[in-house]
Amino acid sequence: MAGGITDTGELYSPYVGLVYMFNLIVGTGALTMPKAFATAGWLVSLVLLMFLGFMSYMTTTFVVEAMAAANAQLRWKRMEKRKEDDEDEDSSSGVSDSDVLLQDGYERAETRPILSVQRRGSPNIFEITERVEMGQMASMFFNKVGVNLFYFCIIIYLYGDLAIYAAAVPVSLMQVTCSATDNHSCSVGDGTKYNDTDKCWGPIRRIDAYRLYLAAFTLLLGPFTFFNVQKTKYLQIMTSLMRWIAFILMIILALIRISRGQAEGHPSVAQLSGIRNLFGVCVYSFMCQHSLPSLITPISKKRHVNKLVLLDYVLILAFYSLLSFTAIYCFRNDTLMDMYTLNFTNCEIINIAFIRYFLGLFPVFTISTNFPIIAVTLRNNWKTLFHREGGTYPWVVDRIVFPAITLIPPVLVAFCTHDLESLVGITGAYAGNGIQYLIPAFLAYCSRKDTQLVFGSGTVNKHLSPFRHTFWIVFVLIWGFSCFMFVTANIVLSESKL
Repeated sequence: MAGGITDTGELYSPYVGLVYMFNLIVGTGALTMPKAFATAGWLVSLVLLMFLGFMSYMTTTFVVEAMAAANAQLRWKRMEKRKEDDEDEDSSSGVSDSDVLLQDGYERAETRPILSVQRRGSPNIFEITERVEMGQMASMFFNKVGVNLFYFCIIIYLYGDLAIYAAAVPVSLMQVTCSATDNHSCSVGDGTKYNDTDKCWGPIRRIDAYRLYLAAFTLLLGPFTFFNVQKTKYLQIMTSLMRWIAFILMIILALIRISRGQAEGHPSVAQLSGIRNLFGVCVYSFMCQHSLPSLITPISKKRHVNKLVLLDYVLILAFYSLLSFTAIYCFRNDTLMDMYTLNFTNCEIINIAFIRYFLGLFPVFTISTNFPIIAVTLRNNWKTLFHREGGTYPWVVDRIVFPAITLIPPVLVAFCTHDLESLVGITGAYAGNGIQYLIPAFLAYCSRKDTQLVFGSGTVNKHLSPFRHTFWIVFVLIWGFSCFMFVTANIVLSESKL
């Protein structure tokens, strides 16, 4: 994420790539979607979900196109450098002019600018074989102001991510353990409304328990911010398996309850007041653009990559709809929890204690494994933002200051609020809006201009987005800036009513 070219990694088939992308997109945001559906109304939610899914797919194709353009430019620069090196060798050697002319037919064929290759119609110049992260693409296609704005946007998004993670784990622990120790041991999801000042254990209030868990979470996982950590293959497999077991269990349990006539939900058709949070949750739940280089580059055959991505989005739309509709018809609006898994810790929903605790504590396991990775990613982005060519950081700045400014702000936000729906909504509506809409649109526009400038106006990028007309870029930009204004106005109006 910090903006450099890294190893592509082991290649995998297009269908494995499809599964990886599905797993990446369907994450923590999906757990807050049922509550957002209930507060905005089922019809408005469905329409907005489909529209934002379409917009996210469009900008995904923009990023893939920019990746191909970046690969082409890297090849061109390397071939230009080889050409200059060869010319220097020719001029410094004692060979005759005739020898140079004889070599021209052999060596220059390999070292001519890519323009001459492209004019013969070779599509391989745009093959995506090197992993070029979004930070690197921003450095290639944007000016200095654009690069700084990119890093500002990605840093704010990662801060929001960490704040959501830092709040979700203590909330889940508080809800499960406080309910397990009071007189309502199965009542987390039974509609009982708890206040933060209610008792948890003896004199300890629920808000105190939450903050104790937050402190423990910070002490246990915070130190990883000061070191380098990497997600192992087996850890990824384990968390993906747990996620799928949890999601499938929730859908099946809700369907069983509905089929038995025990459904309590009566969702409204539309509630405009809930659109702001729904928008942020949907944007957050479709977020994958910042990780596309890691997912797309290792795919062995990329000829139909846009069609595979489209299939992924269709499947994800169906999955989100199934999860949310079963939730809003199974549970009353006022009983749906911010973290949907907590609705299944009620004995009336499931009388098997192991499943209740597995679903209640599910966010604890999966989020705890992701928190150090996101934190290190954010720390590295801070380092990249302030890095200057040839410069190095003092030990204190490198090992203490950067990790501290990474860890402290999200923990403070989580200390002040554990309203997950609002945290997800604001993160998605602002920073997520920039990463998912504005940055991909600008990348597509600038990469197209650079491609025409370097390779000629007749050049065709083999991974050109299906939305190749400039109208679509303008449409995405107008939509993105409109969303900024809409969400801000909605927040201001909501606060003024209070």
